[in-house]
Amino acid sequence: MFNNRIKIKQLLAEQPKGRQVTVMGWVRTFRNNQFIALNDGSANNNLQVVVELGQYPDEFLKRITTSAALKVTGVITESLGKGQSIELKATEIEILGDSDAEKYPLQPKKHSLEFLREIAHLRFRTNTFGAVFRIRHSLAFAVHQFFNDRGFIYLHTPIITASDAEGAGETFKVTTLPFDKTPRAENGTVDFSADFFGRPTNLTVSGQLEGELGATAFGDIYTFGPTFRAENSNTARHLAEFWMIEPEMAFYDLEDNTNLAEEFIQYIIKYAMEHNAEDLEFLRMRLLDEEKTKPQAERSELDLVQKLQFVTENKFERITYTEAIDILLQSPAYKKKKFQYDVKWGIDMQSEHERYLVEKHFKKPVIVTNYPKEIKAFYMRQNDDGKTVAAMDILAPGIGEIVGGSQREERYDKLVQRMEEMQVPAEELWWYLDTRRFGTVPHAGFGLGFERMVQFVTGMTNIRDVIAFPRTPKSAEF
Repeated sequence: MFNNRIKIKQLLAEQPKGRQVTVMGWVRTFRNNQFIALNDGSANNNLQVVVELGQYPDEFLKRITTSAALKVTGVITESLGKGQSIELKATEIEILGDSDAEKYPLQPKKHSLEFLREIAHLRFRTNTFGAVFRIRHSLAFAVHQFFNDRGFIYLHTPIITASDAEGAGETFKVTTLPFDKTPRAENGTVDFSADFFGRPTNLTVSGQLEGELGATAFGDIYTFGPTFRAENSNTARHLAEFWMIEPEMAFYDLEDNTNLAEEFIQYIIKYAMEHNAEDLEFLRMRLLDEEKTKPQAERSELDLVQKLQFVTENKFERITYTEAIDILLQSPAYKKKKFQYDVKWGIDMQSEHERYLVEKHFKKPVIVTNYPKEIKAFYMRQNDDGKTVAAMDILAPGIGEIVGGSQREERYDKLVQRMEEMQVPAEELWWYLDTRRFGTVPHAGFGLGFERMVQFVTGMTNIRDVIAFPRTPKSAEF
């Protein structure tokens, strides 16, 4: 059997001194023709492989370059060098894959995140991205474990849909029609009857509407899949393709919804803290080094791990939208005209407003409820005041909104009326309205942008650095 290796993370944890083992990985550095720093991706820490002088010819040693792939067999011994407790004294080395040292773009030095985005196919090999993507994996696993333990059904909602759940129109169209000979109807519009699905379709912007169908049969469901927004926003906060977690729960009201969302966020963060302590410590130190370059006034009061502990150990602040606007209007930032965007009741709060509430005023995550109905989607339950809906957003330090949700409008007449007001075609959503015709119940749900959660936990400031291959305007490389 070729693959009888032991992973470096396991070796460093068990430290089986005197045992013969086989490891496989990639060379990080090779110094003095004697010491190889080998990494296999299981952890940021390398294993030092010691090559006995004169054991291999010079031509062979010249091939042990940065990123060359090796299979090494040897005996684990106590290390006399600094920085590691054990090392592997090699008895047999096989080069599985050569790497041209002069052409390999990841040299053993610090590279900017902007440069690494240009070689996203190789950036996983750096310590920073190794840590980020191991944490991303843990968070994804924790999502499934959280809902599974609570009896939720994992529902796979469609990637290709005929609906725009948000009603924003920022969708990627799906078609098999030729662009140079698109069939047209008599009035000049595209004749989609000749298309694959026989009607206009697009990539999903949300699995929520289909999720509600599942919730009205199973009680509690969740979706976790890719969503797409053709929003031409070339910022550090936006992606055209990202992953969403969207639970939908029958027999829930707005308070039930906020309670679940808070419990969910705290659970998955705790899971990452427990299973990725070394990766988080690496990212914590990385951020502290970054902070040293900032003026004292701009430095964070808490380091990365302290911030995560604070979120998991404290209840989130809960306020209404009206209370949030009052706080902003009374704030020194507003009075000194430091906000770029205006503040008044009825606005869709911008990131600067959300971050002020979280980072300056409350200094912890905030749940804002009961937003003006004019700035929210048609499916949100209308409150008795006639002005607001039973919506909720969770705002997090550093990034602003991380969760958006609501109690859904379960009353058929109210829902149809709201759809008419917002020009959402009821005839296209007949299947959605059926859930209000046949056994309607109070129900609620929320959506969490997975990349924003990964950003929050890792401390990465650009959302393009927490997804493997970011899709943004004018960028679909790799």
